[in-house]
Amino acid sequence: MRKVLLPSLIIIATSLLVMRIFYLQIVDDTLKLKSENNAIKKKYEYPERGYMYDRKGKLLVANQASYDIMVIPREVKNTDTLEFCQLLNITKEDFIKKIEKATVYSPRLPSVFLSQLNKSEFAAFQEKIRKYEGFYFQKRSLRDYEVDFGANIFGFITQVNEKLVAKNPYYNSGDLIGRQGVEESYEDLLRGVKGVKYIQKDKYNREIGSYKDGKYDTIAVQGEDINLTIDAEIQKYGEELMINKRGGIVAIEPSTGEILALVTAPSYDPGILVGRQRSKNYTELYRDSIAKPLYDRGLLAEYPPGSPFKILTGLVALQEGVIDDNTTVFCNRGFSYARGRFMGCHCHGGALQLHRGIFESCNSYFATAYMKTINKYSKPAQAVDIWSKHVKSFGLGQFMGYDLPTGKKGNVPDSKTYKRIYPNGGWRSTTIVSNSIGQGEVLMTPIQLANMMATIANEGHYYTPHIIKKIEGHKIDKKFTTKHETTIDKKHFKPIISGLFDVYNLGTARSLRVEGIDICGKTGTAENFAKIGGVRVKMEDHSIFVAFAPKDNPKIAIAVMVENGGYGATIAGPIASLMIEKYLRQKITRVDLEKRILATSLQSRYAKLGGLSEAVKLQLRISDSLLKKKTTIPTVKAKTDTTKSNKQAI
Repeated sequence: MRKVLLPSLIIIATSLLVMRIFYLQIVDDTLKLKSENNAIKKKYEYPERGYMYDRKGKLLVANQASYDIMVIPREVKNTDTLEFCQLLNITKEDFIKKIEKATVYSPRLPSVFLSQLNKSEFAAFQEKIRKYEGFYFQKRSLRDYEVDFGANIFGFITQVNEKLVAKNPYYNSGDLIGRQGVEESYEDLLRGVKGVKYIQKDKYNREIGSYKDGKYDTIAVQGEDINLTIDAEIQKYGEELMINKRGGIVAIEPSTGEILALVTAPSYDPGILVGRQRSKNYTELYRDSIAKPLYDRGLLAEYPPGSPFKILTGLVALQEGVIDDNTTVFCNRGFSYARGRFMGCHCHGGALQLHRGIFESCNSYFATAYMKTINKYSKPAQAVDIWSKHVKSFGLGQFMGYDLPTGKKGNVPDSKTYKRIYPNGGWRSTTIVSNSIGQGEVLMTPIQLANMMATIANEGHYYTPHIIKKIEGHKIDKKFTTKHETTIDKKHFKPIISGLFDVYNLGTARSLRVEGIDICGKTGTAENFAKIGGVRVKMEDHSIFVAFAPKDNPKIAIAVMVENGGYGATIAGPIASLMIEKYLRQKITRVDLEKRILATSLQSRYAKLGGLSEAVKLQLRISDSLLKKKTTIPTVKAKTDTTKSNKQAI
């Protein structure tokens, strides 16, 4: 039996091996396609990327034809280098460098020699392409921006790098990929699917037809069109209002969490990152370490929130039962605490209750409320953790989970924070009282501020902010339709909202009223410092404003942050009022505010930080052209160094 078993196993194994080899070599020839077979050439057909539309269906981003010159180094023969370089307006050194780079990638596989030729460049070279062995054209599509705003939202497309090609088998050298913004977040849907044609070649390297009569060929599938939540009109308007200023504006629809506007300033025309000048323009923007036009301040910039944070101070104190609507605090133009330390205040002083404390933005009232919250518990570490948990329930101090590829957490301190700062202990409510007025260790991004106001407007809940509204044939991620509840009882929001409403009627924003629109808002100012020549210098305060409207059934919540803008009611407040009216009425009646804000430039303040770079000058040229244009969108057929401070300006 043993004598038969071993030979039988050998015979069976050999038979299986022979059958497998026969199948792979004769029956299944797909492995030939996967190898670097000299007799088979791959030709890719690149689909159009999906179009982008705003929430109302207006076309924002489309496509335009472009052509890349591809090269297969080992096939380059007998090239008249001088004529070739003259046709493409490049130097011989450039030619050699590009061939060497392509050879390093692969001498047998195609790579991009020169990218993004326009139609005229393509036409001039097309007539002579046959003279240059090893070179051919690859048609692609580039972005065609129908608007000159929203660059931070859209992102841009660029060539993949070698690291990504090695990591992701979908991409080849020269392929385009979305970077930043929506282009990056929704790359898998926008890019579509490449088509592939396999071409048979003879022994002389001449193409003789489709391999296997096109049996393995695939067609390109166009990328998915998407509708963004952005309202194009107010996005454009917001960017115009922020010309010659730095900062961010974020507007959200409270009932859905949809982002209506996401403005960062300075910005740039997205069209300058298309075509053969893209690399030069991108480098110019990237190297601007002063104004940072590629830095999305709406998502990335972390600021002390200033007085708007008093809203949360009041809500937490109400929830913890240490104050109520009638709790009275006496303000003597400031708040004395801890061995003669004094927190100044700009309110009118006297005896204040919660309502007046809000609309006059009284530091004394909210410092008292905060200290009562912390002193309620025997241990300050326990107290600050409870306070921190309440604040974080508004989506603060953490990544928010929105569908854009960048962001910052901000900071909501807890007991671990103060253990690091004060390793020997000894801290108490008086040590950290600056938190009460949005200074101290508290940091927030503009989108977090806007989401906070959306939560107030909803009386205690919010939806994760998001930029995608609709993708045909796809469902929106359910996390964007999931309601998030805060730890604050709904009943506590009404007195806060009442106070915010009277900020516009009796308080710090009474000069910013818009007739017929009930706006609830809060002014804010945050001190900031900068190092200039190694010296810490006090700079102009940041101007902050948050609001929602209308008071009943709110349609928009907004946060405006203007760096070095001064008092909250000076620049940020008017911008918020104008944005709200523009969204709700599609017109502006406060023309006085509009003229003042459009004419306001803060460049002289920013110049103190190091002057104007070439990128800023480029942005200013774009800004000038924006100002000359109307705010309507053409109809297109679908074809800081911050520091702790006890000062709080209204």
